[in-house]
Amino acid sequence: MSLRFVCTSDPSAPKVRCHWVTPLKILFLCTGNSCRSIIAEALLRSMAPTDVTAQSAGSKPTGFVHPRALAALKDAGIATEGLSSKSWDHLPEKPNAVITLCSDAAGETCPLYFGSVIRSHWGMPDPAKVQGDEAAIAAAFADTLAVLGQRIRALARQLEAQPDMGATELQTVLDGIAAM
Repeated sequence: MSLRFVCTSDPSAPKVRCHWVTPLKILFLCTGNSCRSIIAEALLRSMAPTDVTAQSAGSKPTGFVHPRALAALKDAGIATEGLSSKSWDHLPEKPNAVITLCSDAAGETCPLYFGSVIRSHWGMPDPAKVQGDEAAIAAAFADTLAVLGQRIRALARQLEAQPDMGATELQTVLDGIAAM
């Protein structure tokens, strides 16, 4: 698979220019990094082509992975080993694509990742903030897993189908998936 790129900015040019390198490193970013971004990381790790890596982080990490997020993943048969809530200041690798998952509709402040990367926003509600009985809370986590599962399956299919896609095509794919 030749899906590899790096982005650079030129002060005299209006846009960031991207070209492929190896491998594609996708960062799922939320504020707390305890639910949505963790679930997305685990799902992409389980579905992505071999030269695509997934990581997650938060701008203000909670310091723990929500137990219900881990339970939802385990119930779906998705590996949870190595998942942890971490700051975007401590990433092991610099990403070349960042997908934010916070919900603008809920009034969340979405972290802004600085750097030359492809960005997309897949906003969705935080299941950790759902209040109600056990059934309502469990349903919120199940819904989060289902929506992210659908989006990440679509992404993995596109990455497999178009191994030579460029940065512009990846941006289009990511933004199209956001509308799902």
